[in-house]
Amino acid sequence: MARSLTPNQSRQLSERELEVLNLLVEGRSNPEIAAALYLSPNTVKTHVKSIMNKFGVNDRVQTAVFALRNGFV
Repeated sequence: MARSLTPNQSRQLSERELEVLNLLVEGRSNPEIAAALYLSPNTVKTHVKSIMNKFGVNDRVQTAVFALRNGFV
């Protein structure tokens, strides 16, 4: 189960991570996110891993659910 973030922790997502998160929640793949944000797929992968670590989740579905339940998107 994902841990709860304090308001201070929730601000630790960078602006770019929030952009990636919004597209991830839409169901886009890493290559699709990369194309939309003019990034390399490896950079997107790094952002996704960082978001997952900050949320304390293990996969993309948990990331999207956590983001929706906690008002990130």
